[in-house]
Amino acid sequence: MQTRATAQASAEQWLQCTRCKKILFRPDFERALRVCPHCGYHHRLRARERILLTVDPNSFEETDAELRSSDPLGFPEYADKLRKGAAAAGEREAIITGLAQLNGIHIVIGAMDFGFMGGSMGSVVGEKVARAFERGVELCRPMILFCASGGARMQEGLISLMQMAKTTAAVGRFHRAGLPYLVVFTDPTMAGVLASFASLADVILAEPGALVGFAGQRVAAQASVGKPPANFQTAEFQYEHGMIDLIVPRRNIRPTLSYLLEMFQASYTGDKTP
Repeated sequence: MQTRATAQASAEQWLQCTRCKKILFRPDFERALRVCPHCGYHHRLRARERILLTVDPNSFEETDAELRSSDPLGFPEYADKLRKGAAAAGEREAIITGLAQLNGIHIVIGAMDFGFMGGSMGSVVGEKVARAFERGVELCRPMILFCASGGARMQEGLISLMQMAKTTAAVGRFHRAGLPYLVVFTDPTMAGVLASFASLADVILAEPGALVGFAGQRVAAQASVGKPPANFQTAEFQYEHGMIDLIVPRRNIRPTLSYLLEMFQASYTGDKTP
């Protein structure tokens, strides 16, 4: 007779695709990097998972992990939301940054986590992004960023919006140093993040079907004088209109980034780590 624990463990081996609603066998789903084999929908990944899937084994060294968001405006319930965001994402903030290697090439890498308050950009996210670019200049390393964000963090008000200018300035210094910057848009990449450091890369990649835009779809529809196309604010729409350079399935992200880094290697002098 099957016990309750055995039945529960068996049930946990299956899940439903968010898009096509087909039932998926979890071990196969995980081996496919959480891409549905029926409809091709790319389910979201955690920031740390993205980094570990991308970089060489045991090469990632996290930086600025000690930075924490405060509550500068005394916004109601913000402290509680920060605690819930940390519990949901298993991280201390909405972005992880660090040093790593990709096929032996030394890089600076960052990945945003939508599970932490929708990947929103507050003062700590902006600071970690700016420091990552500054560290790239100091060490003469290329930058790779995975974006997943709903935009600026409303609980920090103007301080959050200031991060757009700060991160944009950091990217400008990075570009002047002649270093390559690669970005991957994942679902979703929106608003203040899209309008600042996310759109300033030398090469912009995106996962298939990722939501990419400035305002949310309902807001955009309300402001529009015409009916938007069916694929409006998707990676495919942005690719058709020249904003994205290439749409890359998740299984090909690592080899594509590796190829681009090798192509750019001749344009900078290489790592300066002692």
